[in-house]
Amino acid sequence: MKPSVTVHLPSLLEPVTGGVRELAASGGSLREVLDDLVAREPRLKPHLFNEAGEFRRHVLCFHNGTNTRWMGGWDVPMSDGDTILFMQAVSGG
Repeated sequence: MKPSVTVHLPSLLEPVTGGVRELAASGGSLREVLDDLVAREPRLKPHLFNEAGEFRRHVLCFHNGTNTRWMGGWDVPMSDGDTILFMQAVSGG
């Protein structure tokens, strides 16, 4: 059985998820969790990922409080009860 992970989304994505900011996903690695998340909520994909499948440059992803870019990328292992937190930079004039 794959680990169950809680995914926290920024308020900017509430319109995409119908107001839901906390979702459950499962997977043994960050990639598997994100694949499961997008399978459950396909409308999130263009808001989180670019055409090459990488995080958009304004999106940060944290695993248990640590930026996943510092942890080895997509192969970060997951355990039951872990949390994934997305943050989005907001810019403009």
